[in-house]
Amino acid sequence: MKSAVVVFPGINRERDMMLALESVTGSRPVSVWHTETELPKVDLVVVPGGFSYGDYLRCGAIAARSPIMQDIRAKALKGLKVLGVCNGFQIITEAGLLPGVLVRNKDLRFVCRQVKLKVENNQTFFTNKVARGTIVSCPVAHGEGNYICDPETLKRLEGDNRVVFRYAENTNPNGALNDIAGIMNESGTVIGMMPHPENMIEPLHGRTDCRPLFESLLAA
Repeated sequence: MKSAVVVFPGINRERDMMLALESVTGSRPVSVWHTETELPKVDLVVVPGGFSYGDYLRCGAIAARSPIMQDIRAKALKGLKVLGVCNGFQIITEAGLLPGVLVRNKDLRFVCRQVKLKVENNQTFFTNKVARGTIVSCPVAHGEGNYICDPETLKRLEGDNRVVFRYAENTNPNGALNDIAGIMNESGTVIGMMPHPENMIEPLHGRTDCRPLFESLLAA
């Protein structure tokens, strides 16, 4: 499986993500700088976490307008799999690849801790190795992870089974609507999530709960 990880100024989780992908898939991802205009030929592109452009304007708003995002949008429409994690979720949402928006956490504080995630849809390229309803531990680290959208969009997301992950066991860290932690687009080629599964796959992380998510990439 060939993958690419996009790097923007201020992003700081690209190495974590690349190590996670290489650890599970056995193939080292390509690092793509945001000013590139075309992706290499890959099966998956990941937009990782961090603080692109210092989170100015809105988290992800400036990065969403970087040159590489035009090619990502175009290829996502043709079936390229895209995964956005934390700031990456904010970026791909700002870029119009997913509906809704991520705003300030409900208590207006940055949160960094472990939460519980429930897998709501196990028929995706990132969850097919996990039983539906499985609850895993996963770290979060964000100040603007509160997912909101209009009532009609929320109805479609829930009705079309496009909520991929949901905060469980009263661990919602940001006030997101319906405890939403991750969603996908209509065609299932784009997934965005706020928690950091790349930081919960090895024994040295304390737990390996999220390793099956990366194993799902190979199965897909």
